[in-house]
Amino acid sequence: MLQIDGNSLTVDQVASVAEAGSSEIRLTPEAEARVKRSRDFIEELLRGNERIYGVTTGFGRLAEVFIPPARRAELQLNLVRSHSSGFGAPMPRDVVRVIMLLRANALARGNSGCRLEVIQRLLDFLELGIHPIVPEVGSVGASGDLAPLAHIAQALVGEGDVEIDGEVRPAPTVLASHDLVPLQLVEKEGLALINGTQGTTALALLSLLSAERTLEALEVAGAMSLEGLRGTPDPFRPEIHAARPHAGQARSAARLWELLDDSEIRESHRYGDPRVHDAYSLRCMPQVHGASREVLRYVRGVIETEINSSTDNPLIFPEQAMVVSAGNFHAQIVSQALDFLAIAVADLASISERRVERLLNPDLSELPAFLARDAGVQSGFMIAQVAIADALSELRVLAHPASVDSVPTSGNKEDHVSMGFAAGRKARRAVQLLEYVIAVELMCAAQALEFRKPLKPGRGVREAYAIVREHVRPLDGDRALSRDIEVLRDVVRSGRLTSVGQAP
Repeated sequence: MLQIDGNSLTVDQVASVAEAGSSEIRLTPEAEARVKRSRDFIEELLRGNERIYGVTTGFGRLAEVFIPPARRAELQLNLVRSHSSGFGAPMPRDVVRVIMLLRANALARGNSGCRLEVIQRLLDFLELGIHPIVPEVGSVGASGDLAPLAHIAQALVGEGDVEIDGEVRPAPTVLASHDLVPLQLVEKEGLALINGTQGTTALALLSLLSAERTLEALEVAGAMSLEGLRGTPDPFRPEIHAARPHAGQARSAARLWELLDDSEIRESHRYGDPRVHDAYSLRCMPQVHGASREVLRYVRGVIETEINSSTDNPLIFPEQAMVVSAGNFHAQIVSQALDFLAIAVADLASISERRVERLLNPDLSELPAFLARDAGVQSGFMIAQVAIADALSELRVLAHPASVDSVPTSGNKEDHVSMGFAAGRKARRAVQLLEYVIAVELMCAAQALEFRKPLKPGRGVREAYAIVREHVRPLDGDRALSRDIEVLRDVVRSGRLTSVGQAP
């Protein structure tokens, strides 16, 4: 069972909930006490009939409209209904699960003024595997991810559709089948449910985890390509990277050095090789791969803070007897981190594609053209490289930042927005494309090793080669390669290559 308190949730804990069909999650007693104090303070203010944004007033441009007590519950329900206006394909289940968990954790901090039962209903959905249908388009990532979160809140109040056990069903039917009564929202609760950065942050967290796994697979693919091209591991010596001590660069160099240890291919051309050094796509792997490691480290730091933050508005501070309308809902820091991630991913795909080109080009590789057994009659991997060139073009478009593209909304009240949700969608797509690019490099590099036999590559590369060959046989003649690419992409996604070549 996972306990959440709004302060100590980890990325790995979120990942486990994302992957599960159901999860038992509870608030800590301390979090329950904070939530209750926050709600008690709101109730105290309501008895004084004070003007509080979104509690006793309208929203956005309508914030100056005072709402009488008899219509305040109606206000919260109308907020959820009117903001459930996203469109497009449903978000994947793992994204929806992460959004619900992160929203519950934010509310657990006790700065939102909702009742405990609101948080508990989010946790009920996670435990029962009930997943609201959340369209993929509809948020500008400021004033919170309003539409995506509203679609989740809509299901909590017994409206809209949900997915359960792979089937989309009406929310009222599913709630009734589990003896769950639709939430009756009271003052502040609609706003507390929809005003936050959890949609953008969910996309960022899942994209980060995929990118981290994919980068480890890229190191393996790069080492395998270097062996196929009879390159030298000397540029990965630790002394070189101690002289320029960026942590990511040093880590990538150490990883490559480890993968290439005990290589017969290397020993076969240690002496008498007229080449002075390798091309940049081989020689500079630590500097390029390592730069992306630094980006991912930064992105992880942003996410670790954001998943344990209060990001709605207004914020409630009972100890200071204070309700403040501010801007923690603005997702700019997450949006910029997502853009940075997409840039790093595009560059990793670029250097991987250049290695594929070297493997396939006989003028650069001293290998048969396109790694075909009978070049001319056979085309080998020619079109696999064309396919990743297509992916690379899209990746370069996806690397354009969304976070600089603000479009004012809500009658110009929200006159600068983060576009975090768009940044999240394109980062997720970028990582998916990178997985395919690496799959193609692994496929081509493994084929190059066929032409180096009986010489053996480094110990880690041998292990990786064996994994590739579990799924994809050598290319002995032309065949359709799409299935091979898909299978190797699944290997990259699985994280199986993460520990290849590492000492026990």
